[in-house]
Amino acid sequence: MKIAVSGLNNTDNPAPGIPVIKSIQKSNEIIGFSYDPNEPGNYMGMCEKTYLMPYPSLGFDELKERLEYIQNKEGLDAIIPNLDAELPLYIKYQDEIEKMGIKLCLPSLENFELRNKNKLDPLAKQLSMTYPKTYEISSEKELLDIIDQKENQFPLMIKGNYYKAYMAHNKESAIENFYKISNEWGFPVLVQEVVQGEELNLVGVGGGKGTLVGAVAIKKLTTTEIGKIWTGVTIQNDRLTQIAQEFVKHTKWRGPFELECIVNKNEVFMIEINPRFPAWIYFATEIGVNLPQMVVELMEGKQPTPQLTYPQNKMYVRYTGEFVTDFTDFMKLLSTKEL
Repeated sequence: MKIAVSGLNNTDNPAPGIPVIKSIQKSNEIIGFSYDPNEPGNYMGMCEKTYLMPYPSLGFDELKERLEYIQNKEGLDAIIPNLDAELPLYIKYQDEIEKMGIKLCLPSLENFELRNKNKLDPLAKQLSMTYPKTYEISSEKELLDIIDQKENQFPLMIKGNYYKAYMAHNKESAIENFYKISNEWGFPVLVQEVVQGEELNLVGVGGGKGTLVGAVAIKKLTTTEIGKIWTGVTIQNDRLTQIAQEFVKHTKWRGPFELECIVNKNEVFMIEINPRFPAWIYFATEIGVNLPQMVVELMEGKQPTPQLTYPQNKMYVRYTGEFVTDFTDFMKLLSTKEL
């Protein structure tokens, strides 16, 4: 298949696009979708061609016009979108995109909205999980009122409803992070208690009919300051796998997802659900569970054989690298919007 993949940033805050490409490039032709000519994936030689895309904030009309142009030139078979900001457009208008001959493997809009952070409490209860005490706020005054409540001790998590989260250790940092989140992502802003335990993430793929097609769980060992995994190790947590199966069965989820959890003995706290692959997805591929290729098979109309077992105690290590390219490529991409 000829598949477009977005999320080509590969710096110390990497997007999932490059790991997804590495997982599927052997048997598919890759077209890159980029929102910034500075993204390293534009120049790594992993895409046959790269196109600059309009920012999601411009709306579907701009996206549709760009997709029609690209489709006429490339004849895309499918798109795997990997960024939180673009997913609402692709999900809301997936029927229109598929009418263009472009396949997608995405959840319904109802399921996408179900995992919004301000709606996770009822979902967590349905899955027999605990959701940390969370407040939805829209002003600094509301933030200060929460801080002044005796039962709320620092640290606190200050989170965007869709993306970004910062830990605040005092009132000043809480206020700073509140404005940092609201200025970038708007309202509501969420204030959440910090729970203790092991940080476990599970990446999975739902087949759309209630079956968990594949899954891999990892324990975070070290992270970046914004919570990205730097090192981790595979674990097999039966309770977490069961939760993932119940989540997919309950929602009929189609496509990739990531459960971020804190596990403290027998209690599992739901932190958030990402409706996409995480940046560590190639780790799963390397240990024998190629979840991106399973998504490709689903888009081809196939039913992948479920794969929920994998080697234990395999360690994931993220590192940075450098390479040299020509500045003329950057200028060409900037001026023509394709490379």
